[in-house]
Amino acid sequence: MKLRFLGKNSTPGDSPTLYASDQGSYVIQGWKVYANELLMQLDVPEGQTAIEVPTELFEHLTKDGHTSGELRKFVDPVVIVTAQGTCVLQGSEVHDPEALSQMRMPDYETCIEVPKSLIAALLEEDSGPDHSR
Repeated sequence: MKLRFLGKNSTPGDSPTLYASDQGSYVIQGWKVYANELLMQLDVPEGQTAIEVPTELFEHLTKDGHTSGELRKFVDPVVIVTAQGTCVLQGSEVHDPEALSQMRMPDYETCIEVPKSLIAALLEEDSGPDHSR
């Protein structure tokens, strides 16, 4: 899988990063979820994992043609929004050697792959019911 770097939100020692893949997906690098209060709220299926990233990371989606990177919905793959301005996402953990070779990832981080359509849906405003009929 080939990755195209979209951006990162870094502070010393932290590096949540967003990539577009050549597979119609986004690869999101974030912090592994270790906090017990977060883990107890999750039901992570086999083959998936959960990561935590700042919501501002998605501002880099504008580099992939989206007009905004502001999350307007917090539904799948977002499973938790924290009071600290981060979100926990769940998805397939990336094991592809080619993809991983394109990344620099500390031990306390991992990455997931999420279909572009799921991330794009998070950017759309919920217009509510259609009463135009």
